[in-house]
Amino acid sequence: MGGYYELAVLVCVASLLLTSRCDESCKGTDGRPGEKGTAGRDGWPGVKGQKGEPAVIDGPVDPDDLLRLKGEIGSQGLQGVVGPKGYRGNLGPPGPIGGPGRPGPDGKSIGSGQHSAQQAQSAFSVIRTSNSYPQPKQIITYQDTVVNKPGDFDTAAGYFTCRVPGVYYFTFQSVAKVSLCIYIVSDSLVNKLGFCDYNANRQSEQVLSGGVVLQLTAGQKVWLESFRDEQIVDARSMRDTREKQIIFSGFLIFSDPQ
Repeated sequence: MGGYYELAVLVCVASLLLTSRCDESCKGTDGRPGEKGTAGRDGWPGVKGQKGEPAVIDGPVDPDDLLRLKGEIGSQGLQGVVGPKGYRGNLGPPGPIGGPGRPGPDGKSIGSGQHSAQQAQSAFSVIRTSNSYPQPKQIITYQDTVVNKPGDFDTAAGYFTCRVPGVYYFTFQSVAKVSLCIYIVSDSLVNKLGFCDYNANRQSEQVLSGGVVLQLTAGQKVWLESFRDEQIVDARSMRDTREKQIIFSGFLIFSDPQ
């Protein structure tokens, strides 16, 4: 028991010796510096300073010095109100003559000579107002002219003469209390075109009409002609003096290309 106690005393003494030595030579390593912190926020802007006094310069001023003293250009202002219109200036001298323009498109030929564009037209409308019966196999003549431009219809002779070659339309209407048959006749037709109206009553007026489109060349003629068919054309009909009327009209639809 006494020996164990001595051993414990020796261990304590050794521990004290070791502790005293570490206090002098057993220092720890220095620690690493800490990381840099994040930047702080900008401070609030300061109050705008007062406008400075204008510079006072005595004596002559060098233009270069003025440029150095000149401040920065300010922002552009709003556009002002438009002023009144000035007086018109004097006419300036004439400018140089320009070059020739480009040629235009080719024109369309309508006609030449007496068949020019201004004359490529033809129309007529004439009226027979005679109360006598139109004689069969004879050209019907007319007393009144409604239209005859430019004068291709011969009212006295009763026929139309083609001046402008082309396509024409011809038509007639008759009003009478007697039976009537009428041909449309032309040099361009092989056969005559016949139209008839048989009025057996002879008390009421009846209307007879007909029309045709013809291709004509210069000089060809067109006219109306009465003829006998099944209608009664006796002495009584020939002496009938009741009002009769025949209207004959025609016009150029389009001329032939030259």
